[in-house]
Amino acid sequence: MSIWQAIVLGLTQGASEYAPISSSGHLVLVPWLFGWTIVQDADLSKTFDVALHMGTLVGAFVYFRHDIARYLAAWWRSLRARRIVTTDERLAWALVIGTIPAVIAGATFERAIQEDLTQPWLIAVMLAVFAVVLWAVDRWAAMTRDFDSIGVRTGLYLGTAQALALQPGISRSGVTMTAARMIGLDRTAAARFSFLLSMPVVFGAGVFKAGDVLSGGMSGYEAEFVAGFVASALSGFAVIAFLLRYLRGHSFAIFLWYRLGVAALSLALIASGARPATI
Repeated sequence: MSIWQAIVLGLTQGASEYAPISSSGHLVLVPWLFGWTIVQDADLSKTFDVALHMGTLVGAFVYFRHDIARYLAAWWRSLRARRIVTTDERLAWALVIGTIPAVIAGATFERAIQEDLTQPWLIAVMLAVFAVVLWAVDRWAAMTRDFDSIGVRTGLYLGTAQALALQPGISRSGVTMTAARMIGLDRTAAARFSFLLSMPVVFGAGVFKAGDVLSGGMSGYEAEFVAGFVASALSGFAVIAFLLRYLRGHSFAIFLWYRLGVAALSLALIASGARPATI
């Protein structure tokens, strides 16, 4: 793995983690498309993925630092008082409860999914199918609710939807935004809650895998890891800022066409024999 490849993958991770286009799918498809052999060691490859995800988490943390401080304070205040009174307390509990389904699903199914369902042909199909679902829901669903209307039940519902994104190609942010639009949340509210809801899950996964990272080390790839981490953090921050502005006046149609294009290209390469259907 070169520093250039690490930067490309970092930019890919940062952009696709928050845009509804599937970061896990792109981290498989980009090396597959260009024929890159990133690292031969499977454990080292997983460690690199952790570094990239932590980079996007840092980008999101910087962008939402004031929100994070406010909701943590509200959650602690509500916990001590043993009641939910304010809007901030309700939103804080929505984020806490919404995190639970993804934690359970990740602990139960992540290994099986990573070993059996990370094939390019399946990722391409998932990109196409869930792109159409997002577009259709966004096109016909009403926009009758804003961010402050989100409560604990909505948080649990959106957290359950987020858990589906363990399958590469579906997109964590995409499926959460789809579910949010389905119940009438406007686009910016759907995106904002999706971004905030992803942060505890990414943080938890990073902490869970930190032991493997520390014990296995970086095997001489320290510069590449740092380059990928920084690229992921910067691109993650930029994409969050862009999307929250973009979705105020635009639909999700651009992501439909992008995902369909990537899926069509991937399936065409497989059909022509230029790239294998599996890895």
